[in-house]
Amino acid sequence: MEGIKRKPFQGVSNIVRFNWQFYVFAAIALLTLFFAQQILPITLHFYITLFIILSTLAVIMSLSASYYIYDVSNLYTLDWLHFPASVPKKIVTINAGFDETSALLVQKYPNACLEVFDFYDPTKHTEVSIERARRAYPSFPGTITISTTNIPLKEDSTDVIFLILAAHEIRNEVERVMFFKQLQKALTLNGKIIVVEHQRDLANFLAYNFGFFHFHSNKTWKNAFQNSNLILEKEFKITPFISTFILNKNGITS
Repeated sequence: MEGIKRKPFQGVSNIVRFNWQFYVFAAIALLTLFFAQQILPITLHFYITLFIILSTLAVIMSLSASYYIYDVSNLYTLDWLHFPASVPKKIVTINAGFDETSALLVQKYPNACLEVFDFYDPTKHTEVSIERARRAYPSFPGTITISTTNIPLKEDSTDVIFLILAAHEIRNEVERVMFFKQLQKALTLNGKIIVVEHQRDLANFLAYNFGFFHFHSNKTWKNAFQNSNLILEKEFKITPFISTFILNKNGITS
């Protein structure tokens, strides 16, 4: 089967495409300041110019980081993903309304049974960017819409559960723990949950400025895992901005 290839600049162009209003607002605001300084006291010119330069650099840095993460790194090649002990028989991948990985998982594990769940709730996830993304990219065939409080998986039924850039959309701590507890019960004896996320850390602050508050801290993630009776088997970075947590229910490290 021919490999699925992402288009050049697909990741960063999607970010601009789905969040264009922020970039339009920033451009208008900076241009307004640029022309306004012509009529403002000369004592303010230095500070206005400095603000314009720093703001422009912040936008450039965020787009550059996004290009590196989503278009240059191996995030979507899945080269970082290995199961040395055995190939999983049943895989579940869960998204929050925008799914770029199900087709890639089918390609990587063609003999596995894949189920795709989507917990997008328009009453909770009100960001216009998600609505635009859903219009631009139809759901993977067979995707099942679920609630985070009612996941249709039997106990001890699933070998691997993927949450790739999705779980941070569960903003409530109690809901987050309830969600992971259900996943913990669904795992087979040697099953694993793989969580891939940005974190609220220095690297993401430098890249996204105050946008990093949309992400959870490392402590928040680990508290959720611990309170869900999950064992953190391994944590590693795919890029300086993206962390991967590999979890199991029994502390088995293979």
